[in-house]
Amino acid sequence: MRILRASTVLFCALAFCGVSTFSDQDLQAAEPPAKIDFSHQIVPILRKHCTACHSAGKAEGGFSINDRESFLDDEMAIPGDVDGSYFLELIASDDPDMQMPPKDRARVSAEEVALLQSWVKADMPWEAGFSFGDKFYEPPLLPRRPELPAAVDGRENPIDRIIDAYLTEKMVARPEPISDEQFLRRVSLDIVGLPPTIEELEAFLADPSPNKRAKAIDALLARDIDYADHWLSFWNDLLRNDYDGTGFITGGRSQITTWLYDALRQNKPYDHLTRELIAPPTAGSRGFIDGIKWRGEVSAGQTVAIQFSQNVSQSLLGINMKCASCHNSFIDHWKLADAYGLAAVYADQPIELHRCDKPTGEIAKAAWLFPELGNIDPEASQPERLKQLAALMTAPENGRFTRTIANRVWQRFMGRGVVHPLDAMQSRPWNEDLLDYLAVYLADENYDLKQLMRLIANSQAYQSQTEVISDDSKDGEYDYRGPQAKRMTAEQFVDAVWRLSGAAPRVMDAKVNRLQTDSAESAEVKLVAKWIWGDSAAGGKIPPSDETIALVRTFDLGAQPQSAIAAITCDNEFQLFVNRKEVASSTTWTDLQSVSLTPHLKKGPNEVVVIAKNAGSGPNPAGLYFQAKIDLAGKEIVTIASDESWNWTAAPKKEIITRQPLAEWAKSAQSATIVPALDVWTASVESATKLSLTGETPMVRAALMKGDFLMRALGRPNRDQVVSSRPDELTTLEAISLANGPELDAALARGAQQLLTQNWASSRELVDHVYMSLLSRHATDNEQTILAEAIGDKPDQQSVQDMLWTVLMLPEFMIIR
Repeated sequence: MRILRASTVLFCALAFCGVSTFSDQDLQAAEPPAKIDFSHQIVPILRKHCTACHSAGKAEGGFSINDRESFLDDEMAIPGDVDGSYFLELIASDDPDMQMPPKDRARVSAEEVALLQSWVKADMPWEAGFSFGDKFYEPPLLPRRPELPAAVDGRENPIDRIIDAYLTEKMVARPEPISDEQFLRRVSLDIVGLPPTIEELEAFLADPSPNKRAKAIDALLARDIDYADHWLSFWNDLLRNDYDGTGFITGGRSQITTWLYDALRQNKPYDHLTRELIAPPTAGSRGFIDGIKWRGEVSAGQTVAIQFSQNVSQSLLGINMKCASCHNSFIDHWKLADAYGLAAVYADQPIELHRCDKPTGEIAKAAWLFPELGNIDPEASQPERLKQLAALMTAPENGRFTRTIANRVWQRFMGRGVVHPLDAMQSRPWNEDLLDYLAVYLADENYDLKQLMRLIANSQAYQSQTEVISDDSKDGEYDYRGPQAKRMTAEQFVDAVWRLSGAAPRVMDAKVNRLQTDSAESAEVKLVAKWIWGDSAAGGKIPPSDETIALVRTFDLGAQPQSAIAAITCDNEFQLFVNRKEVASSTTWTDLQSVSLTPHLKKGPNEVVVIAKNAGSGPNPAGLYFQAKIDLAGKEIVTIASDESWNWTAAPKKEIITRQPLAEWAKSAQSATIVPALDVWTASVESATKLSLTGETPMVRAALMKGDFLMRALGRPNRDQVVSSRPDELTTLEAISLANGPELDAALARGAQQLLTQNWASSRELVDHVYMSLLSRHATDNEQTILAEAIGDKPDQQSVQDMLWTVLMLPEFMIIR
């Protein structure tokens, strides 16, 4: 069967060796000898034209000719069948993009082509045991605990002991350490995704203790909300989880966001997390294995069962099962039967193998990829098969499982994996001892990923200068010379801009709990809010469905609030406006929202407006519940709660609320009605309200929002497929989009406005503040002079906005070094 078609010509051009094109007459002119001598006639041809790219440790395009089995893989060559052996067609092709070798390589004579044809006709005889080189590197499966080299110069961290020995063997100089400023910026961005604040940086620099870096690492890892906000993007990419896109409109896809975020906040052990992904105990984590149910007709490789096989293999084991889902893989030893065997673990009905989208008549049998560790009972129910798979995946004997995630974490911190690429875990690591140690360390620490991150971040290897990339590497082989600089992710870039500008959204798309609470303090909170509605609920009447009203409250504050937080819910929907700005909304009354009011309240008169809407197909109970705690700089605590002091009126349009004073459009407002609290309301609201009013909700982060134009321009991927790493380079199109995107422009305009409200001693001081906020260092005298002159002695919004854009476009900001 011919495996590749014209649509994959480019892949073929990289994958196969070959010779120059010939006419039919040329091919017929060469008279082959009667008997083929493999060693003296065929081997020289293959050595001359093929082995440079396709033998020993090299297998360009995934094609190897090390041995006969590799050569025959997936029927690229069929003994006895010249017409069916596709590699001969590539050799004979006159298409410059298809011919083998590629057009810039030396060609093979007509006589040699004829010899290859005769060899195929003669069933491709091969000398027993002969190999052009080593087979594909086959990584070990079982865990291995390497012996650590002796420590040098007091560098006791196991990572340093392994890498120092490696550098000595390679005769490579040890990279120099980085400064405290560089360290804190790097580790803050790597662990929580934000550069340090000026206050954090100054406190760190002033700390004289010798272990201050270790203390900083521990403090960052303890920031559970910031940690979850940042690492959510990594897991969303890897588990192809998102908040909108393909499948969500039709219901053919479901999120795992709430479950995943809670798992990150709790630092759930990685083996537990994995078992809940593969054999979901609740619907919260099920979206990963269910994949995407595509609309209409789909190919065999797009069914949910095959998606399961591909995604579990790639995300958790670093195995590219996509090739093997269509035909036997060209890049490793996985076969079509392996891909379908894993798919059958998930499938709820028998599935037939399809080779290149054509049915084979063979029914897949549920099986695990590494039977030496155990196997799946194909007769068991689907839930039981999934439990068996989860147990095998996370078994202590499965070193492939721990090596894969350890490699991913190392890459996130160090810029390049011990195995590269990340999803080719069959490739040889540049240091097997290092990868094996990281993997067994993770298992020793009960699969605590934060412990692995702590080990890496505390190493001198991590705290070293980034590598200067050069072209002197031999034969393209990678030699470790230090960490590699990393491009800032879309979310890191946007978060830094939002924090500086105050332009972060008030309402997030991800449904997650981000409250930082004090349970002792929450016990002291007194709940005084009541459920309220309009006159339609007076006298015990039931409000009609779709009734929409405005519930309003005005109050004076004697000082600017130091902090203010509100808990709000409404059966069924609400929009919350504070001083004419919309700050929160919800269509799910069972989800009590915690809303920070600090940036919206002011000293003096304040207005709160809630547009409340009932729902349903007929009359049903409706009610608003609201309580806010306002701290006036330690002077007093003010409580604003829904009660009889509120008024109601017909709901106006949003434009009226945001543009006109309350007194103008609510002249006819009447006192609100207290409505009896339903049991279903009070069951979940009281405890949640106490937590909300004692908690602090941090700035909304980019990872919690749907991807927009700006984030896409910065490389945030479409999560219809598993994404284990994002591109290192900013494309020209992305750069143009970034420079001209309205989202960034609006954020910088707001940031300029905010900066201009502060009293700066000089323009130079403003410039230095921006440098410290974004780059974690003081601006040099030259930088201060140039930018201060650009914005002038009396900066305006446009000049400050331009200055912010200039700093953000610096490689020093965009690249984590």
